[in-house]
Amino acid sequence: MTSLSIAEAAEQTGLTAHTLRYYERDGLMLRSVERASSGHRRYTDEDLRWIEMVTRLRATGMPIRDVRRYAALVREGAGNEDERLALLLAHRQTVEQQLAEVTSHLRAIDHKIAIYEHTVRPAS
Repeated sequence: MTSLSIAEAAEQTGLTAHTLRYYERDGLMLRSVERASSGHRRYTDEDLRWIEMVTRLRATGMPIRDVRRYAALVREGAGNEDERLALLLAHRQTVEQQLAEVTSHLRAIDHKIAIYEHTVRPAS
């Protein structure tokens, strides 16, 4: 079982120690991070997997309030899976809409690139 310091967990997750403390303080973690006898935080594999999920939800635009709600539902345990599913399905729909918009923007950029490539490198 992994037991990482906050600096090691920050390095492994690509987040700052400040962000990891914030996740814990703001109720985004599943549980309080264990502490060594010295009082320093010790992150487990489970903590790291959860941090990865939170990071993915945030990176795809899920609001903190929704991440906090999702974490609270998971902490509550079995019996609320329908609410968890609804939250994730709603977020998935938002992400799909964003992806479609970005794809449309990419097509417009590709169109302009094709025009300039034809101008810069005309067909022989």
